[in-house]
Amino acid sequence: MDSVSEFFAMGGYAPYIWPAYLIAAGILVALLGLSLRDLKRNENTLKTLRAERRGGAIEEAES
Repeated sequence: MDSVSEFFAMGGYAPYIWPAYLIAAGILVALLGLSLRDLKRNENTLKTLRAERRGGAIEEAES
């Protein structure tokens, strides 16, 4: 059990290491969220452009 507590203590550097991990994880989650939002926006733009190219309205493309 000592090895687990030693791991989490990080040799005394835990107050510096764990916040750095949390910040990095937060940035990665934010990038994922932004990427998914942009993907949805780009898919909607593509759907609109395809509907315009066909000469139909957007409502026709959705059905």
